[in-house]
Amino acid sequence: MSIDLSELVSPSHTAVLTMEMQRAVIGDLSTIPELAEAARHTAVIPNIARLLGTARSLNIPVIHCLAAFRADRAGTVVNCALMGSLLRNPEHMLTGSPASELIPELGPEPGDLVSTRFHGISPFIGTSLDPWLRNLGIRTVVATGVSVNLGVLGLAIEAVNFGYRVVVPRDTVAGVPADYVDALLANTFPMISTLTTTDDLLDAWGGA
Repeated sequence: MSIDLSELVSPSHTAVLTMEMQRAVIGDLSTIPELAEAARHTAVIPNIARLLGTARSLNIPVIHCLAAFRADRAGTVVNCALMGSLLRNPEHMLTGSPASELIPELGPEPGDLVSTRFHGISPFIGTSLDPWLRNLGIRTVVATGVSVNLGVLGLAIEAVNFGYRVVVPRDTVAGVPADYVDALLANTFPMISTLTTTDDLLDAWGGA
């Protein structure tokens, strides 16, 4: 099926989502150095920054999907190995802490929206993300951030399940190890999303 990228990502019905681009995940306080290095290798942060700058100039909504935990862990359940590993550290990404903040290279700017979840590994269920998108008239979401292994994959699957079309600029996402990320981008993401690049997406927005 031939897809007109310009129509798919028209500013009239598109939003850009960032996934867990936080100081403790990908930034100066990262507790996952391999993931931070993978993001540096593919220039994820500067590529997302370019997209967000253009999106804001075109009045395309920007929504940052963050994760955080309460000190008392209320609202969070350890029901998988990942959550058990993360919560061994009682200080891990506490709500309101520097570690849980968005990396400063991406904002947030005054017009951005920030959706924080306290459970699970993807951003739609139990948050305001879906109502916000629907109230904004959004039909297409551009998924960026980390990680391709879980968070970005979960975002894309949930977005499809909620009825949205998904676009993934491959140079705005990262994961580990590299061969697994390549396999997902080659075999899984094409089934649920339109893969593109930062440059092609900016061209679709008129080269802004």
